[in-house]
Amino acid sequence: MKQFFFRFFTVLFLGIACTLLIQQRNWLWLCVAVPSFLVSIGWFYRLYTFNTRKIAFLLDAIENDDPAVRFYEHASPGDSSMVNVMLNRIARILYNVKQETAQREKYYELIMDFVETGIVVLNSKGSVYQKNKEAMNLLGLDVLTHVKQLSRISDELMIALEKAVPGDKLQIQFNTERGTVHLALRVSGIRIKDEELRIIALSDINRELDEREIDSWIRLTRVLTHEIMNSLTPVTSLSETLLALPGAENEEMKQGLETIHSTGKGLINFVMSYRKLTRLPSPEPSLFYVRPFLERMIRLAQHQHPCPNITLSILEAREDLIVFADENLIAQVVTNLLKNAIQAIGNAPDGKITLKAYCDPQESIRIEIANNGPAIPPDAAGQIFVPFFTTKEEGSGIGLSLSKQIMRLSGGTLTLLPYKEKGQATVFVLVFN
Repeated sequence: MKQFFFRFFTVLFLGIACTLLIQQRNWLWLCVAVPSFLVSIGWFYRLYTFNTRKIAFLLDAIENDDPAVRFYEHASPGDSSMVNVMLNRIARILYNVKQETAQREKYYELIMDFVETGIVVLNSKGSVYQKNKEAMNLLGLDVLTHVKQLSRISDELMIALEKAVPGDKLQIQFNTERGTVHLALRVSGIRIKDEELRIIALSDINRELDEREIDSWIRLTRVLTHEIMNSLTPVTSLSETLLALPGAENEEMKQGLETIHSTGKGLINFVMSYRKLTRLPSPEPSLFYVRPFLERMIRLAQHQHPCPNITLSILEAREDLIVFADENLIAQVVTNLLKNAIQAIGNAPDGKITLKAYCDPQESIRIEIANNGPAIPPDAAGQIFVPFFTTKEEGSGIGLSLSKQIMRLSGGTLTLLPYKEKGQATVFVLVFN
């Protein structure tokens, strides 16, 4: 700083001297003072431009994220060393702030990736400003840079996100390779750097909807079975008593009472079968290997339902794949699905039932059971898990609903993959989270 002030005051002094010499018309000394004044100005300007170039160089390095830039603090005496020290200090402060900001952003991104709610941030043009892993998992995408890319999944979803405004709460349903997805959307807004951003929270409500539906059916079934049992028990009891009375020797009366008694017994057995929906045992989970389990299920299905026209096989299942669940309850689910697949194929030639087990990108264990039988009609596909619904003449309508409830109690899900093309196999998927 000494050199700076010395040069500044030298220029100032010579400027004043030149002014006074002009006023006094002292041309001799003016001829000496003017060149000195010009030299001092050039001297001062050189110092100014030299330090300005240093500052510009420092700013360029910061813009290019080059933390290696450093000015020599002991290269020259005086002002250069002092300026270099100050510039290095400024650089350290700015780089520290930049590094702290980057670390804070990584910290927030890490938190977002651990959140179980999907987050997508869009700008006014539909470009994706930020997203987390859960959002990509829910949408089933590997890359998402613009909202238009959602048209590959669902046009309805793309339009909903394009038109969503802060404060909106929506529910969207669409089909993916993993099955039908129900999403709840909540939208909020924020302004950053003169740019309006929309923060969209995506929540998977499949499980919640399934639980509500199953709980509703369980409550209804409990009420119905209670009322029916209360009404049928006296009827069967009285018909049995009347059959034992001496006056029941009339053949027509006897046949009528026997019909009432047998029908009542049949209805009681029918109602008792539906009690399975409301009285499932609590799961007792344990670790078991998936491949040996599936091999046992295939042997059991072949023994219970021998069909020479149907081939059962395992396409994929690693030897070390393990599931933590109640093996006996899961066996009921797989047995029921294999039985349904065998019945769906019937006597058709070249029947195939394939099983596949693997770990998906979300680290969930998935077991897929596919058959090449007739496709389930679209109007029936949405109701197959509803209790009492059946497309079979002698079906009870509780097999799939019971299987879905078992998977729910096991912390997993049971879904039917949507058909995307004609001739596609019917695939049921068990997911263990």
